Amino acid sequence: MSNKIKAGIIGGAGYTGGETLRLLLNHPHVEIAFINSRSQSGQPVHSIHTDLLGETELEFTSDITDDVDVVFLCVGHGEAKEQLQQTKFATKVKIIDLSQDHRLAANATIDQRQFIYGLPEINRDYIREANAIANPGCFATAIQLATLPLAANGLLNDVHATGITGSSGAGQKLQQSSHFTWRANNIEAYKTLSHQHLGEITETLTTLQPSLASINFVPWRGDFTRGIYISAYTKTDKSLAELANLYKDYYVEHPFVTVSDKMINLKQVVGTNKCLLHLEKVGDNVVIHAAIDNLLKGASGQAVQNMNLMFGLDETMGLKLKATSF
Repeated sequence: MSNKIKAGIIGGAGYTGGETLRLLLNHPHVEIAFINSRSQSGQPVHSIHTDLLGETELEFTSDITDDVDVVFLCVGHGEAKEQLQQTKFATKVKIIDLSQDHRLAANATIDQRQFIYGLPEINRDYIREANAIANPGCFATAIQLATLPLAANGLLNDVHATGITGSSGAGQKLQQSSHFTWRANNIEAYKTLSHQHLGEITETLTTLQPSLASINFVPWRGDFTRGIYISAYTKTDKSLAELANLYKDYYVEHPFVTVSDKMINLKQVVGTNKCLLHLEKVGDNVVIHAAIDNLLKGASGQAVQNMNLMFGLDETMGLKLKATSF
């Protein structure tokens, strides 16, 4: 690509805005046109994202320009829809929305834009042709990657899943459950069987297996900063060897998903755009464990992966990141 992709970030002071910026600053085919923040306008980016001291002299701005190729909406749920109503971007400007505002089919059309659900492991060909992407949720990404191969082969029965997420999953705004004194040495279940990501999970899986019965999910808040680990199980008469081959075949052309023959852990994925999967068979239950970084494969990393696909780049461009194992 001779000309660099001009990218704008709206909502740049938060966790996903910061992660998106970190990735784009090091992307060989991108230049940052603006990083918007109403609360931090005029301040150096590194005053908020302090790890970027010495990396960039960019400043936050309250301005939003149409003279870009792609805009990342890194704002809160409900705010992305409002932003697109306030700022009428030209149809040539591609939109990647990291909020939940446009993930469900009922909310996928706004003005002349049709938002494509941005899970590359099922929608890669549609993403390549899209001009608007609804980036998946973090728990939704992990659970879907754990179950897509079964749904694609009509093998999902009732699904039961538990998952634990780090404090960064709650966003940057301080709340009781993100205080250090609350999180340290503590865990808690929340939104039992009612998590907001269940809708997008169900929509995706039923496109592959319309007969899907039910998805039951209990999320947990964990005593760590970043990462998601889920365990999902369903009944099947397939052997573990058959299931492992089925998963490996499904993901053979998807560079960020790896099926491990050994048990997986969070440190293998934190700081990367990877999803690791591991299968176990106990009686007639298959258990699928999945681990991702909630801010990367679960948010900003997947958004950049989608950008790469939309602009005809290798989807791994700028995303060959290093985990920290100790």
